[in-house]
Amino acid sequence: MFVIVLGAASVSGMSERDIRNPTMTEASCRVAIGAAARRMRCRSIEADRKCDVDLRQHLFDDVLAWWLTRGPDDQYGGVFTCWDNRGVRLLSTDKYTWSQGRWLWLLAAAADAVRRGSAPDGSAVTVERCLTEARSTARFLRSGVVQPDHSTAYVTDRAGTAFEPSPGSGLSTSVFADCFVALGFARLAQVECDEELGALAELILLSAGARIGDGTARTEPYPVHPAFASFALPMIQLGTATEVYRATSSDASAQVAAGAVRALVDRFRGGDNGADLYEQPPLRDGVADSLLARHRAPGHALECLWFLVHAIDVVPAAARALQDAALGPEWICESARRSLTLGWDDEHGGLLRYVDVDGGPPRGRLLDDPYERLVTETWDTKLWWPHAEALYTTALLSAKYMDSELSRWYERLLRYTFSVFPAGPGQEWIQIRDRTGAPLDRTVALPVKDPFHIARALLLLIDLEPPEHCGASRPPHEPGR
Repeated sequence: MFVIVLGAASVSGMSERDIRNPTMTEASCRVAIGAAARRMRCRSIEADRKCDVDLRQHLFDDVLAWWLTRGPDDQYGGVFTCWDNRGVRLLSTDKYTWSQGRWLWLLAAAADAVRRGSAPDGSAVTVERCLTEARSTARFLRSGVVQPDHSTAYVTDRAGTAFEPSPGSGLSTSVFADCFVALGFARLAQVECDEELGALAELILLSAGARIGDGTARTEPYPVHPAFASFALPMIQLGTATEVYRATSSDASAQVAAGAVRALVDRFRGGDNGADLYEQPPLRDGVADSLLARHRAPGHALECLWFLVHAIDVVPAAARALQDAALGPEWICESARRSLTLGWDDEHGGLLRYVDVDGGPPRGRLLDDPYERLVTETWDTKLWWPHAEALYTTALLSAKYMDSELSRWYERLLRYTFSVFPAGPGQEWIQIRDRTGAPLDRTVALPVKDPFHIARALLLLIDLEPPEHCGASRPPHEPGR
């Protein structure tokens, strides 16, 4: 557990204006982590009252406990994720590969965390339970999901029989699903010291990379207009390749990570000091005024920034790629601050899903594209994953690079997130909410309740360790061997 200390300008002494527009008023911040710092104090944004947030207890006693009780399919393997927004009704037993790969990663990571002593005393989440479910999920994925060309089927029925998500679409319709399976295999390979599984993860990663490279990668549920590039593609490659490298230490995965870094910094940034991260930059002239070109996804950008930090800590080739671009911690932190400022909802609090490059609702010329409708219809939703990812990004960057402004953002996000999303003791989060924070029963991507972002962010948060001295720190996650 860790606590961020801001000195004299503490949260309790901040004005309403300070909370809405945090600035760097302190010269430095201190991150203290240890057994004595188990709880984080925060002040609710809805009332002048204090609330206690024990991230470790919330992870193991609420989030993981909920999923391990309701999620696993003990008959066929894998996890049930087609729950309603409140986690009360299971709407379908279909299994989306995207979620199955993420579940595998989570189980392996949770097993590793418990093994290293991260669980509270008396936790029902055990190494044996997590690894039993992880192995079952890996068998499920290997038996019917992974295809001969090392792509993956997008969706299966409960028993693991793949089917086309729409007539004539084919089975393999999402390179993101491929990468999440590789991610899960790689994490389990680390925990189990399984070289064969690590090699399979690498084959899936390379297959996905080949299709991304030649322009044939399919991207459901986020189709990409042919006139635009997609930030999500090098981003998913970066995160997956870093995990595969942890499992294999292979040159092939290192080169994928380095190539993803080069793509991100060469093609997906602009504005002052290159801190504006483009979600879909145009590939041709004549569309720069479009909504697709102008829209930004702050949560996506923030998630990618911690991917980048992990990559340069773990993969030497990725670190060299960033150095070759003459970029470093200052650019990373400035990019995070820009995304946070751009995405924050000054009226209701929280991060908006999509915004315009100049702030506010996304705007621009429409091209009659399906993704435009997703942006325009859901831009002002408050979703679980941008808030979970932003919590970890701000905590990591403020600790690693001693950035006090980002530590203020962390506290601000903590207050909002834990006053809005958690469903109560023993429960997970109500993941999809409207602009005011009220539950919103609608599908915003896959028709699932996501087991991944919340638990991953909490695992990473409790795994943070303090720098040994100002400006230096250990990598946030050491590979399991």
